[in-house]
Amino acid sequence: MSLAPILLLGGSGIVGRCTAHYLREAHPEVPLIIGGRNLANAQKVASEVGNAEAVALDMSATNLGLGDREVSAVAVLVMDDSVAGLRFAQSRGVPHLSISRGTSEIGPEVAAYIHSPNASAVVLATEWLVGATTIPALQVAQQFSRVDDITIGALLDEKDESGPAAASDMHRQSEVMPAALTRRDGAFLWRLGDESQAQLRAIDGTTIEAIAFSPYDVMALATATGAPNVQFNVAIDVTSTRRRGEPFSTEIIIEMAGEDHAGQPLRTRHAVFHPQGQMPLTALGVAMLLERLVGLDNKPAPLPGLYFPYQLLEPTAYFARLEKIGGKVIKLDVL
Repeated sequence: MSLAPILLLGGSGIVGRCTAHYLREAHPEVPLIIGGRNLANAQKVASEVGNAEAVALDMSATNLGLGDREVSAVAVLVMDDSVAGLRFAQSRGVPHLSISRGTSEIGPEVAAYIHSPNASAVVLATEWLVGATTIPALQVAQQFSRVDDITIGALLDEKDESGPAAASDMHRQSEVMPAALTRRDGAFLWRLGDESQAQLRAIDGTTIEAIAFSPYDVMALATATGAPNVQFNVAIDVTSTRRRGEPFSTEIIIEMAGEDHAGQPLRTRHAVFHPQGQMPLTALGVAMLLERLVGLDNKPAPLPGLYFPYQLLEPTAYFARLEKIGGKVIKLDVL
């Protein structure tokens, strides 16, 4: 299968580098364009992965400074305030995904899609770690005939190096815009102030102070399951592995309550875990979405539309790749 290059906008960052390596490992023949503000950094990544070209992009130009260069997909891995990457993808009729916009910032991308709904497949990929929460949660939800409550607790280790772009996203979404979308008794509301305070219980049972956060998972899981109560909380602290003297990791605690298919009350608790922190999970989601968007998984590419990651990523394939990169889903005791 011969493809035009996949453009990684922000490809010289930590997520971009990891995504490029995952794509290269799975698809040695697929060319990449590593686009970034710093050409030297982009050239370093391009040299590492091979079959890749580094470019310094011009976000003020309608063609991003690429001229008539063809691309097969655009992945935006940094905050794109002008929506230039999406407009470029739509002008070329190629799929687009982005991972930086928070729930309160969703408008520009949705408006761009509504204006040209038949131009491209557009993936709103700011789910927590790009599918690492929604895909396992929706698999767990299959045990239920009715889901009443979903509580997600994401634990990032304070030593987990996220890179400047990810750190900026976290600051913007949790401090500059501190209200967090939550669903309570069937109504969507914004948690702020004292309402935003929460706790999560880590894999090892330690209780950690957390704050409300609102990646797209809240909207996605509420809509997909019909659960009237959905909340997402995040903490930056010491992960369970580091508390026992090992390197840092990342944890996503998924708690669910409702009724099983026999009509009995059911509560479950699972954890998504990766021993190397958040970035491998984020990069895996981006890489698999790009594979899906351009048909590298040997299935027809999706039609133009507006998508969340969980709508495109097939669970069996996702869990197989998750295990391959060292991640896992753990069943925990219900407290």
